[in-house]
Amino acid sequence: QLQLVESGGDLVQPGGSLRLSCAGSGFTFSLYHMSWYRQAPGKERELVARTSATGGGTNYADSVKGRFTISRDNAKNTVYLQMNSLKPEDTAVYYCHAQHRFTWSVYWGQGTQVTVSS
Repeated sequence: QLQLVESGGDLVQPGGSLRLSCAGSGFTFSLYHMSWYRQAPGKERELVARTSATGGGTNYADSVKGRFTISRDNAKNTVYLQMNSLKPEDTAVYYCHAQHRFTWSVYWGQGTQVTVSS
């Protein structure tokens, strides 16, 4: 059974850093494009960052460019989101997302809460 399990969410002060992790199991991790989405209260879920199945391409939302970095370790079946210079507007539930590179099948993790507040 395919599983995506996020971890690393926390309460952090503005300007601080966090690293989110998403561990995959039950599927061939290297065949999936991996992304991080987030959803703030009262807002739609939005794409934050994406890395291709091979790790050769990344994309970021304009709001996080230069502050967030997505990376993956296919040997560990894990994707990471390094978040620096956090702002209160980064507060949201962050979701891990997997999309098969050929079939386009999509899977979601359960989410991890990130709160940026003083």
